[in-house]
Amino acid sequence: MITKIQPTFVIVGAGGISKAYAQAFVQGLPWQLVGVADIRLAAAEEVASLVQARAYDNVDRMIEELRPTAAVVCTPPSTHPDVCIRLMEQGVHVLCEKPLAVNSDEAIRMAEAAERCHVVFTMGSKFRFTADVQKAREIIEAGTLGDIILYENTFAGYVDMSKRWNSQPAISGGGVLIDNGSHSVDILRFLLGAITELQVVEGRRVQNLAVEDTVHLFARTAAGAMGAIDLSWSMNKVQPHYISIYGSKGTLFVGWKESKFKTADAADWTVFGKGYDKVASFANQLRNFAGAICGTEELIITPSDALASVRVVETAYAALKSEKWHHVPETTTHSLRRNAGMPAAPVVAAH
Repeated sequence: MITKIQPTFVIVGAGGISKAYAQAFVQGLPWQLVGVADIRLAAAEEVASLVQARAYDNVDRMIEELRPTAAVVCTPPSTHPDVCIRLMEQGVHVLCEKPLAVNSDEAIRMAEAAERCHVVFTMGSKFRFTADVQKAREIIEAGTLGDIILYENTFAGYVDMSKRWNSQPAISGGGVLIDNGSHSVDILRFLLGAITELQVVEGRRVQNLAVEDTVHLFARTAAGAMGAIDLSWSMNKVQPHYISIYGSKGTLFVGWKESKFKTADAADWTVFGKGYDKVASFANQLRNFAGAICGTEELIITPSDALASVRVVETAYAALKSEKWHHVPETTTHSLRRNAGMPAAPVVAAH
């Protein structure tokens, strides 16, 4: 078993998200990032150069030579089970980026492997570690907003997905619903608890992808709050806040540049946050992961949380396939008169 004292880290997968993790190490984390591996050696070298780490094109060789304590897995979702379990079986603690898995069976397999190998296992979901989101949870739990009625979340910005793996279902597990939606449902669960019901409607496919590029998700929590989530790669729904919480006693906004709340009896808004700091969120996530490895703190995202997130997304896809719409009867002059108790106009034959 690899020691739990002073973890050393490696990154597996050198795509765009890995650079944010590397930057978190650069900006002052007290642990070393010693290696980066990717099947594209040039990509691994680019990320490794940010922290003077070693670059590899073979994960097993990196683990054998560096003997790290922990790994951050940033490969595409379809590869997560095999990559993570291989690391776990070598005694390496694993933080796996979202989406954790393409289905719940794969997520269960990963969680069971972590338990069998006695390693720490968590899912990367940066918004739980955003300071403003964490403060919003404290405000909600304090009862400041009263009973929560509605949660709204929007992650909608135009991105050309035609050449990205995120839009290839065999690799990604789906489209914008599993990609951006994994964040959305995890934030909702973090702030308001378990999701018990949902409905999903797909918008028009603008980019001619094999997967959905715009969806609207409507959910209900165990406590009775409603959730409305807009996800899109094909439209810019620009607004200053990405989370809105409406309660019986007040309203709260979590924004990109400022977060604030206002109670019903207050004249002014109370600002409680300075907005979204991506690198700081990744750094907070890594601190929690390292703390769990060292035994100094509990995981904020447990394997059970990670599995719940996968199950919500999996259920959302089932709902998407079985879109149920209630047909609205067409309203005509004839039906208006009939419904109003008025005699129908006589039918006049054409001459």
